[in-house]
Amino acid sequence: MALSTLFRPVEFDVLPGWPEDEHDLAFAAFRRCAFRAAEKPYRSGSLGVTAEAFAPAYDEARSTDQLGPREARSFFERHFVPMAVAPENGGAGFVTGFYEPIVAASPVRTDRFRVPLLFRPDDLVDVDDKNRPAGFDSYLAFGRKTAAGIVEYHDRQAIESGALDGFGLEMAWLEDKVDAFFIHVQGAARLEMMDGTTRRITYAGKTGQHFTGAGRVLADLGEIPLAEVTMQSIRRWFRERPERVDEVLWKNRSYIFFREASVDDPALGPIAAAKVPLAPGRSVAVDRLLHTFGTPFFISAATLTAFGGDGFRRLMIAQDTGSAITGAARGDLFTGSGYEAGEIAGVIRAPADFFALVPRGLVEAEGSSR
Repeated sequence: MALSTLFRPVEFDVLPGWPEDEHDLAFAAFRRCAFRAAEKPYRSGSLGVTAEAFAPAYDEARSTDQLGPREARSFFERHFVPMAVAPENGGAGFVTGFYEPIVAASPVRTDRFRVPLLFRPDDLVDVDDKNRPAGFDSYLAFGRKTAAGIVEYHDRQAIESGALDGFGLEMAWLEDKVDAFFIHVQGAARLEMMDGTTRRITYAGKTGQHFTGAGRVLADLGEIPLAEVTMQSIRRWFRERPERVDEVLWKNRSYIFFREASVDDPALGPIAAAKVPLAPGRSVAVDRLLHTFGTPFFISAATLTAFGGDGFRRLMIAQDTGSAITGAARGDLFTGSGYEAGEIAGVIRAPADFFALVPRGLVEAEGSSR
């Protein structure tokens, strides 16, 4: 598999702020991928960065304790070649942010807690080319198992109107429908239960129906200018117009189901698509059809100041994905857990330059074959 022409080799000194970054934090995130890949290798993305090519770097990472910033920088420079990533349609790349909400919840429905989060239903099945019925929408990766075969699953409006009532799928109850919706968007949350315990939930499946962001809906309705769409502006609009919440949210037909997960390290986020816990400020969600989990990306966004400082220049590790994350130079930055992380994630919408760190052995082997 040849490397995509969207990749262009550059030198490390081209990466803005590369020497000043805290490479040890990125190494810790990369090392978690190394241990996971030893259990089950990641799937290779279609842009030609094969999972097998990471073996030398993964071997060294597993056999090495946590490195200091200087040693970690040397590690990445020895094992990888930076490649500028060109967006498919020209222009610049783009980053947004995501986080892990922390919300109050109840194990049972009460007058205060009335909005359920649901376990994955037994009749939800994955759909691929092997079992896709004739005429079934090619977008849909999930369906509903019936005696007559696989059909489209209920959408958000149907589920919130009672399509799954009575099946005992309720794992917890929240106060606010908008909080539940944003947990669906983020794909995970920590629930602070009324008995003082904390439960973590994470993605377990979805209806597969088309995802439509609330911000896009509000922009299309002329309610919020697209340039001003943030999590904060969306929440403010919902607070001021509670009677229109369903009107907007039901335009997003996708609905997310959850499973419980442990909180092994409160400093880290939930275990995401790459099957490792997310590292605040060091994990990035990418298009998994194009990219390979575990790939380091140096991301430079001069106008992004939500993390502090005069811009964002940081080495991140590809450890998650998302329905809205499509394209070679598109990323979603994990900001952490809780309110402050949400305040950062909610305002991240910035053009960015992407540099993929491609295993050096793969680059040299391709060069010698040309």
